[in-house]
Amino acid sequence: MSARRAFVIEDEAPIRELLRLHLGLAGFAVDEIADGKAALERTRVTPFDLLLLDVMLPGLDGVTLCRAIRGEGRNTATPILMITARDAEADKVLGLESGADDYVTKPFAVRELLARVGAVMRRHTRTTPQGASEPPVIGRDLVLYRDRRRAIVRGLPVAMTRQEFDLLFHLATHQDIVFSRAALLQSVWHEDTYVTERTVDTIISRLRRKVERQPHAPELILTAWGIGYRFAAPAPDCGSSIQKTVRPAPLAT
Repeated sequence: MSARRAFVIEDEAPIRELLRLHLGLAGFAVDEIADGKAALERTRVTPFDLLLLDVMLPGLDGVTLCRAIRGEGRNTATPILMITARDAEADKVLGLESGADDYVTKPFAVRELLARVGAVMRRHTRTTPQGASEPPVIGRDLVLYRDRRRAIVRGLPVAMTRQEFDLLFHLATHQDIVFSRAALLQSVWHEDTYVTERTVDTIISRLRRKVERQPHAPELILTAWGIGYRFAAPAPDCGSSIQKTVRPAPLAT
């Protein structure tokens, strides 16, 4: 069996060496590069199993690079772990909103880094048992195939990260049920305890940009203020309700 391939995009040589050593011990074949623009060209044509991406890069910054990778190429759904020297919450949220699956701040402990790598890889490999086939989940403007992890929005395929697909699938299979952020964390992320309720908001924001006609006026993924989120069920057939309101003609006297 061939080793899983990791692509390290980092301009600091000592950190690249550290990542190459420990990812290699974890069973990855490691490619590495120091320039953002060169990394983008590589990710467009070469598929990887994991991307480790520094935020501060020459040529093209990590946030812009992450958005570009999610937009096109061979790695639109590949797990991305972002590495940043900035530990402010706003910087971490920006990384997640750009399409990263998780982040780790410098300086980082190797054990923590490997734990986060393991977590994003577990989420990536949570699939239907081999040989099984499931009918698609159909919602308003949406068709989801869990066994193929494929999303069709208004007739067009839409690339999604593992987190995005898992969260959308959970909501779409429980239409009109309101889930708190804590409940979504438990249902979708399971044992990945490092994620927070803010992560849910971030993924919801990304999903709305991908599936809603107007992300700022959502019709599918709705907010239950003060509680959490729900997926809107199709509206009932208005024809029958209209008939109920028709008044009978008066009887002749």
